[in-house]
Amino acid sequence: MTRFLLRRLAWFALTLWTVVTLAFFVMRATPGGPFSAERALSPTVERLVAARYHLDWPLWRQYLHYLGPLNLDQHGLLGDRQDPFGGVLAGDLGPSFSYRDLSVNDIIAQSLPISIALGVLAMTLALAVGLPLGIVSAARPRGVLDHLARLVSTLGIVLPNFVIAGLSILLFVFTVPLFPVAGWGSWRHLVLPAVALGAPFAASIARLARAGMLEALDRPHIRTALAKGLPTHTIVLRHALREGILPVVSYLGPATAGILTGSLVIEKIFFLPGTGSHFVNSALNRDYTLAMGVTILYTTLVYFLNALVDLAYGLLDPRIDLDRR
Repeated sequence: MTRFLLRRLAWFALTLWTVVTLAFFVMRATPGGPFSAERALSPTVERLVAARYHLDWPLWRQYLHYLGPLNLDQHGLLGDRQDPFGGVLAGDLGPSFSYRDLSVNDIIAQSLPISIALGVLAMTLALAVGLPLGIVSAARPRGVLDHLARLVSTLGIVLPNFVIAGLSILLFVFTVPLFPVAGWGSWRHLVLPAVALGAPFAASIARLARAGMLEALDRPHIRTALAKGLPTHTIVLRHALREGILPVVSYLGPATAGILTGSLVIEKIFFLPGTGSHFVNSALNRDYTLAMGVTILYTTLVYFLNALVDLAYGLLDPRIDLDRR
């Protein structure tokens, strides 16, 4: 276990550095800049603004300055300017170019709880609906419930989350006004976005749970238990479930990444002030530091959530040696 965690930590550092480096230079290579959309500035004001955010430096100096905390002033590499920006390695993601009075850390601190609440609720709904649906479907294969569950899961997979979002708004806002259409203020504003975000994942979980349970129920020791006359629910819940949900556990890593990236669209549709909305706005406004900060956040969350999934996989199946993975 210790070797597994140390190896994952080393790979995380390498992965994060690669993502930061590629994102930094790709963003700078994109045409336009964070202030190109504003009204025409005089050359003097433009030079002052560029100097304020160090955009007048060569790219390699901007990159080293962004990483920090490197005391490069001792070597005269960064000049004599006093800069409070401590660098990414110090946990300082820098000032936002679009929100002049806020730092990227402030924006993420305000928006991340909303995105986390949306993601947790969407994943909870996906597991609460998909897992029982797959188990019931596998317990009575080729029955009415099995056919109905497979139909529902197929619809959930083929319909994109923005289509489900539009249908949810039509049904539960305009036809039957149960929930607010958009904005943020209470938990009721998260219900429809969570349904739209979690429905495709619930469908995938249902299919994976059905396939895993069918394979587990076909094991020799399960057939022996059936032959002895044990109740079906006892066999399913006590003997087959732990092995049957392994495909679902493996899927939770990619599903978490999908929920994080899928929330970009859902948050814009429902006007939720989450991290995904800020990421879209940062791309439109060429807000380099905000886009980089959200990219770093998503990379960190996805990596560590995948590591947690691997740990859970090892706990559910003792035959798996994590130190060899």
